[in-house]
Amino acid sequence: MASSSGPLNEELLCSICLDVFTDPVTAPCGHNFCRTCLNKFWTNTQTCFCPFCKEKFRKRPDLKINTTLREVVQHFKEKLNLGRPEAFCDFCDERKQKAVKSCLTCQSSYCETHLEPHHRVQRLKKHTLINAVENLEDYLCQKHERPLELFCRDDQMCVCLFCTEGEHRTHNTVPIEEESEEKKNQLVQTQTDIQQMIQNRRKKIQEIQHSVEERKRNTEEEKSASVELCTNLIRSIERCQYELLKMMEEQQKAAEKQAEDLIKELQQEISDLKKRNAELEQISHAEDHLYLLQMFSSLYSHLHTENWTEISTDSNMDVLPMKRVLIQLKKTLDKSLNEKLSQIGLKCVQTFAVDVTLDPETANPYLILSDDGKQVSFEDVEQDVRENPKRFDFCSCVLAKQGFSSGRFYFEVQVKGKTRWDLGVSRESINRKGKILLTPEDGYWTLILRNENRYKASDNPPLSFSLKVKPEHVGVFVDYEEGLVSFYDVESSFHIYSFTGQTFTDKLYPYFSPGHNDKGRNLNPLAILPVNK
Repeated sequence: MASSSGPLNEELLCSICLDVFTDPVTAPCGHNFCRTCLNKFWTNTQTCFCPFCKEKFRKRPDLKINTTLREVVQHFKEKLNLGRPEAFCDFCDERKQKAVKSCLTCQSSYCETHLEPHHRVQRLKKHTLINAVENLEDYLCQKHERPLELFCRDDQMCVCLFCTEGEHRTHNTVPIEEESEEKKNQLVQTQTDIQQMIQNRRKKIQEIQHSVEERKRNTEEEKSASVELCTNLIRSIERCQYELLKMMEEQQKAAEKQAEDLIKELQQEISDLKKRNAELEQISHAEDHLYLLQMFSSLYSHLHTENWTEISTDSNMDVLPMKRVLIQLKKTLDKSLNEKLSQIGLKCVQTFAVDVTLDPETANPYLILSDDGKQVSFEDVEQDVRENPKRFDFCSCVLAKQGFSSGRFYFEVQVKGKTRWDLGVSRESINRKGKILLTPEDGYWTLILRNENRYKASDNPPLSFSLKVKPEHVGVFVDYEEGLVSFYDVESSFHIYSFTGQTFTDKLYPYFSPGHNDKGRNLNPLAILPVNK
């Protein structure tokens, strides 16, 4: 491969052979290649596409040499040789001709005409000829003024035949042509390695670009899904609001109709009562005693009226059913909203996943760690381990090797088939000897399982609760600056519990306790899982 420090070097290299272009051609996408390289590449592929950008072509393009680029390449190649000075014939009298060969024996350079005796005279044929060089003295031994025909591998230098009879007598020397070939092979191998490194790095660039594009697509999909979710929630709220307002209006109309009917009935009874009162007033002043006695029984009889004291006039009478509807509506919306927000929340925190491995230096002697540091289980037999200040000597727990003093991090743990476990984070300065209290004040933020289905958050005060679905994979998320530690059921995307408003000052370490074997019912290990984002 041609080499140069010039700025055009990279632009004039074929991305297939990684050498300077030979008969450059341009693909329809605009990328350039050696004509032979591109034809050979397409011969070995079923579909026709650009080897650099992967753009596909419906039919194989008719390639023509890019003459402008070919001239630039030719100029570039010539420029590479400008640094080599020209040698002229030592025997031309008037106009010096370019030398074609230099003789190390004669220590002179010759043009084609003056070189002729070296091809014809038997004695001169034995001389050592090389391509013409101006600095002929560099090819001669400075001590013996003899051609440098040998290479000393011990001293890594060129020597003459006389040198091998003196100070290089016991050294490993080989003909200079042999060493040159070996060095060429090394250069070719180095060149091949460099070409492979270039290809690997270009491939890595493509992988990174692909990863960025893939992440961009995923982000757009998540954004679209989030917008759709929020839109649906807004529509649900608007629909419920419309139905609620409609129901309130209908109830108001019904109340107004009921009031109107009651008022009419009351007004009618008032009219009847007024009429009876007038009749009673009239008869009470009558002097005809016989008439009074005849009318008394009919006018004094009981009036058929409603008992209005039993009719409620409370303005809140019709509001109670409405309150019940509102409460049920709120429960429905809260449940739907929590489910959706939990799904979105889990996807968000999973982007902060970190690689976590268990630290054997902290493990209680009754714990067994897997070779890869991803699983921990309890054994009834104490292990022979070295005592150190970091090790838990009483409680069966272990910390991760990785600690975090800023930012956000997330990890997932398999708890399937277990009846008890502790899981969370702890600060670096916790007490590790003797009994420990799993409280935030003592440096622990944990979720605890006991008796197979009794869960407890070690908050202050501690909170006990049960879950309808028993988690098999638990996700733990920490936001150091926000003072947040959250736990998730990964399978259902359900948010289990969060410690909020905490203040972290120490480095935080993931904390694990597989619990005792529980008479053989709790043998499964706690296993750190890779996060599927």
